Amino acid sequence: MAQDRPEDYAPIYAAFTAPISRFDCGKHCAPLNGGEPVCCSTKHAVPIVTVAEWRHLRARTDLWHIYRPRDAVGRQIKEELATDLRAVECRGAARCERENRSISCRTFPFFPYVTNDRRFLGLSYYWTFEDRCWVLSHLGVVDREFVDQCVRAFEACNEIGSEDLDLYREHSAAMRRVFSRWKRLIPVIARNGGMLAVDPKTGASRPAGAGEFPRHGPWAEEPASCAS
Repeated sequence: MAQDRPEDYAPIYAAFTAPISRFDCGKHCAPLNGGEPVCCSTKHAVPIVTVAEWRHLRARTDLWHIYRPRDAVGRQIKEELATDLRAVECRGAARCERENRSISCRTFPFFPYVTNDRRFLGLSYYWTFEDRCWVLSHLGVVDREFVDQCVRAFEACNEIGSEDLDLYREHSAAMRRVFSRWKRLIPVIARNGGMLAVDPKTGASRPAGAGEFPRHGPWAEEPASCAS
């Protein structure tokens, strides 16, 4: 696999500009997080970049700095990073420069769902954020353009060596173990924009509707038809 270079990220950034949804999801979670969207706060999610992407960001903007842990969890995140990765932090949602968001910011809260036989089915999500991230209770609002661009970005990162689909295969296997204990189907937004339900015990998938999946946290009592 090739090694990524700072210049590899310019075309990926240029091609990945679509928002997750026509809805401003930050307005739904920010009131639960002191007015700041969950995904823009390192109290919840710490962006991880490769050294090459970090160099690319530093050449573009002063928005970012190396993450400074504030607690034991943050220190553990930094200590467990591979040597070619960096934990970073931006100046916050109020100063966001959308064109200078990292790949991890643009894709959050999704990751490539990869089967045991290395098929990239589509996008699933970091399930530990179900209680805080509005989108994870409203998967039907995710736009097709975002899905297309997100998939292409993950594939491009895999090509330049900054992502490894085998790592996501392991993460997908971990998700199956968790959801099997929970006795819940795994939601996957298929590469064509439709929904899939994955049986966590067998790994088998079938077409599904967004309304089949439960809502979480403060949105658990909303009707399935509620999108906004």
